[in-house]
Amino acid sequence: MASFGTIARKVMGLPEPTGKDGSGEKPTAGVPRQTEAAPPRPVNPWESAGAELRQQTAAGTAGKGARPAPSRTSSGTPWTPQDERSGAVFVKRLGRGLVWFVVILAAVTGVRAWFIPPKAPAPKAPTVKTEAAYPNEAAQAVAARFARAYLGWDESKAEEREQLLASVLPPDTDATMGWDGHGRQDVLAVQPGAVTPTKNAQARVRVDVLVRPVAEAEPAKDKKKAAAPAEQPARWVGLDIPVAQSGGQIVVTGRPGLVGIPKHGPKAPDAPTTQTDPELSTQTEGAVDKFFAAYAAGDTDAVTAPGASVPALPAGVEYKGLVSWSADAGSGDSRAGTARVSWSLGGASVEQVYRVTITRVSTSDAHRWQVDDVRGGSA
Repeated sequence: MASFGTIARKVMGLPEPTGKDGSGEKPTAGVPRQTEAAPPRPVNPWESAGAELRQQTAAGTAGKGARPAPSRTSSGTPWTPQDERSGAVFVKRLGRGLVWFVVILAAVTGVRAWFIPPKAPAPKAPTVKTEAAYPNEAAQAVAARFARAYLGWDESKAEEREQLLASVLPPDTDATMGWDGHGRQDVLAVQPGAVTPTKNAQARVRVDVLVRPVAEAEPAKDKKKAAAPAEQPARWVGLDIPVAQSGGQIVVTGRPGLVGIPKHGPKAPDAPTTQTDPELSTQTEGAVDKFFAAYAAGDTDAVTAPGASVPALPAGVEYKGLVSWSADAGSGDSRAGTARVSWSLGGASVEQVYRVTITRVSTSDAHRWQVDDVRGGSA
C-alpha cells in the first residue's frame, strides 16, 4: 500500500526521491532486498517526445565540445510531469475557464454596462381608446330645421309642413308627427342648444323655439268684412329632439317632446368694483357726448382718434343724450370708461351701456382726448 508521502507527492506533482540503488526506497540494513516487478507505467506522449528530442540533440553534438547538459529530474524529462488526476491540474483548468467566461461576458454585455448601468426606459403612457366626438354642429342644424317645421303649422298648408319634415326623417315615416291638421301657429325664432349623446350613435338635442299662436277669426255677420285672425302673445317653448348618426349623416329618429323654459337665468357673478377718475371724467365728457351724436348721425371720422375705425349706426336710430360717463382710474395716454346712452328707436326710448376707449392726441401747442374704440355692454 502507498504511503501518505507518496500520495501527497503525486497530488502536488513532485518527483519520487531516489536512493543509492536508484530505487525509490532506502535499503534496510541487514535485510536482503527482494526485487519486485514494477507495474507497467502508462505511456506518456510528452515523455516520448522528450526522449526523442534528447536523442536528436545527442546526435547533433557528438564529437564536439558539448556543453554541460541541463539538469533533469529523475524521470529524465526537462519538465515535471503531473498526473492529470491531481488537484493542481483541475484548479488550473478551472481558472482558465473562469477567465474565458469573464472575457466572453464582457464582449457580450459590454464593460461599460458593468460600471454605468443603463437607464431604465420611461414607462409608456397607457393607451386610452377615445370614442369619436359626436357631430354636435350637424345634429344642431338638423334639429333646428325639424323644430321650425314641427311647431309651425297651418291647416291650409298641411302638405308643405309634411314635406319639410320628411327631409330630416327616415323613409316611410309618418310626416304628420302626431298633428291633427287643425289650427295655425307661427315660428318666430329657433335656437338650438345642448347635444346629449346617449347610446348607439344616438343623441338628444335641446332646441328653444319662439312661437306665436294665431287664433281663428270670427265669421262675418250681416255681409260685413270678416275680422283678421287675432295674434296671441309670443312665448318660448323647449323641445327635446331625438337624433341619430347614420351613414355619416344626422336623422331625426322619432317624435320630440315639449319641455319647460326657466323663468329666470342663473345668478350672475359679482362684478368687481371699478375705481373712477372724477377729474378725467369731467374733462372728457364733452368729447364722448360729441362722439355718440356723430355715431347716430352716420359720420364718426371727425370725432375719433387718428387711425381709429368705428362704423356708424344704421339709419333710424336717434341720439337723445349722454345719461352718464365715468372714466376709470389709471394713467397713460390711453384710458377707458363706461357710458350710458339714451336712444330713440321704434317709437321708444332705450338706454344702453358702452365701454369707451379714449386716447390723448397731442399737437405742437395743445392736446385733446378723442374716442379710439367703442364696445357695447359693460364687460
